[in-house]
Amino acid sequence: MAEEEPKTVEPQAPSEPPPAPAPEPAETPKDVAEEKPVIPPPPEEKPEESKALAIVEKPAETAAEKVSEGSGHRDRELARVETEKKMSLIRAWEESEKCKAENKAHKKLSAIVAWENSKKASVEAELMKIQEKLEKQKADYVEKMKNKIALLHKAAEEKRAMIEAKRGEDILKAEELAAKYRAKGTTPKKLLSIF
Repeated sequence: MAEEEPKTVEPQAPSEPPPAPAPEPAETPKDVAEEKPVIPPPPEEKPEESKALAIVEKPAETAAEKVSEGSGHRDRELARVETEKKMSLIRAWEESEKCKAENKAHKKLSAIVAWENSKKASVEAELMKIQEKLEKQKADYVEKMKNKIALLHKAAEEKRAMIEAKRGEDILKAEELAAKYRAKGTTPKKLLSIF
């Protein structure tokens, strides 16, 4: 029975180191979920199996041999756990850096989009002002041209009226002179100059 007690202590020694990494995952919460399923099952299952095998198959082994074998196994397991811990920390750091880079790029891209939109809006507002100004100028010029056309039409109407009046006067004058020549029985002197 004295031999069995050291044997039971030896398997517990390998199971004690796995709880040692448990405080370390508390520092990195992401690794806790990854390490718990991976680390605890192998040490718990293997020592129990080896304990059962050691008791049944090799009852004659000494406690010193078991301690050295358990210690070597424990060292390998601790080294493996330490390596996995480092790798998970590296993966966590890498993911963190990638997330930081993505967030930084996203923030800068959003700032560029906002800047572009504000510049577009200011240019479009300026364009609208210019278009309104041009429309107003166009309306002013159209009105001025219509006024000029109206003045030209008025001037033309006045000239037509003057010509019509002059024509009427000339016709009256010609009729009066024709009546005078008929009354005298003479012919006009300017008649030959017409031909």
